[in-house]
Formats: sequence, C-alpha cells, structure tokens
Amino acid sequence: MGAIRILIAEDEQPIRELLDHHLSQDGFRCVHAAEGISALGIARDGVDLAILDLGLPRLDGLEVARTLRREGRRLPILMLTARGDEVDRVVGFEIGADDYVTKPFLPREIVARVRAILRRMGVAFDDGPRVLRFGRLVVDEGAREARIDGTDVGLKPREFALLLELASNAGVALSRTMLLERVWGFDYDGDERTVDVHVRRIRAKIEDQPRTAPSIATVHGFGYKFAQA
Repeated sequence: MGAIRILIAEDEQPIRELLDHHLSQDGFRCVHAAEGISALGIARDGVDLAILDLGLPRLDGLEVARTLRREGRRLPILMLTARGDEVDRVVGFEIGADDYVTKPFLPREIVARVRAILRRMGVAFDDGPRVLRFGRLVVDEGAREARIDGTDVGLKPREFALLLELASNAGVALSRTMLLERVWGFDYDGDERTVDVHVRRIRAKIEDQPRTAPSIATVHGFGYKFAQA
C-alpha cells in the first residue's frame, strides 16, 4: 500500500496538511496542489487517486475532473466542497466523480472513503487495526480501549482518540493546535485548553506511582509528547 500516491488538491493549507497527516499514517504517499492548473498537471503525471476541492483557484475541481474524464483518464476522484448545493453534487457524479464529501468532515472519514474507492478498484489492504504496546499499557484501536495489565482504564471516546494520536507519534512533540486539528477536526473553534483538560483526564487514568506506565509529557509553551517510561 505504500506505493499508492494520493493527490490532495486543496487551496487551504491547514486542510491539506491535516489530510496528508492522516493519509500518510495509513501508508499512502501524498502530493499536494493548491490550485487547479497544478492539480491537473500532477494528475496527468500519474497518481492513484485524486482528492479535489471544488473551490480550487484558477481551475475549479469540477473542471479538473471534467478535463481528466474528457481525456479518457479513469483516475478515481473524491470531491470536497464547502457548498451545500445539491446541484454541485449531481454535476460531480455526472462527470465521473467516485465520491463526494461536504465540509466540515472528519479526517478519518476521508481515509475510510479513499480506502473504499480503492477497494472497489480491487486494491487489497491490510486492514488490521493498530495495537500499540508500551510496557504495561496497550492502546487497542480496534477495541477502542487503553488497557494496563489487561484492564481497560475506561477512557471516553475523545480521550481515547487523543491518546491514540499521541501514542501513534511516540517521542514527537505535538502542539495543542495540531492536536485540536487531528482529534477534534479542522473546523473546531473551541479553546486550546480543551486539550489540557483531556490530557489531565488521561493522565489520571494511565499514570500510576511509582510510574511504570508511559506518560504524557508537557512541552511547555507548545503542547504534549507521549514519552515511554
């Protein structure tokens, strides 16, 4: 799966980076375009799937898709739009888009839709959920559980999502802003202190004394880092 190349054609950089992060975590290789002319060129050069924002500058996503189909290219296309207009959705499917997502969306939804499109093309995936092991702590994505010595510590859904993000990037400092985007979504407009509150709750459930489980270290003035004990 690592050889699969995904074009992310989106003019908003935070959304491009957010999608890149989640797709890359699943083993995809991502290339970016911030406007339609570049997106068309990259698609012509060869990618396995294109994520096209309808609102691309210079050449909008519908026109990029229309041009690719007119040229006989069967590249799978996932459309993104901030519009709620049903006409755009219908036109997108009429010109050959494979799927269509309206903003705001959850990044993992995009990953799931990309995988579904590729499966329809016959691409096989190793879909086993991640089980991350750190000594006594196990973070089980499939079960949505964090367990210490085999016992579920009882994380709430958002707490588990935050722990999974940190544990998936063990040793890497992640800013509060980045965590908000990756866990709560790019459209979340709440306070960064939300991250602090959730980290405190997770710490209370996974850290013990003497500390024999991994911990979430504070990176002062920046964010947090998952640190193995």
